[in-house]
Amino acid sequence: MTIKWHKIFEKHYKKRIAPYKKIKLRFRERTEIFINDPNSPIIKDHRLKGDLKKYRAFWIGGDLRISYKKIGDEIEFMDVGTHNQVY
Repeated sequence: MTIKWHKIFEKHYKKRIAPYKKIKLRFRERTEIFINDPNSPIIKDHRLKGDLKKYRAFWIGGDLRISYKKIGDEIEFMDVGTHNQVY
């Protein structure tokens, strides 16, 4: 599985995740779980609805989510942030 970061994801990661040591650590832990076992109940992976129905999302912790799309063996992280920021 290859993971790419969309330019919006990169921008929001730098602003919303990178400055906070604990959140950055949680981000790494959850993305590793996602890579190794995307069906793990810990990350609460789910399909999105409405205008975002072509995307999925998983839980980092608290109110933080990562939205992504899957094309074959490639995953592209689209956005990261709180529920309201991402959806």
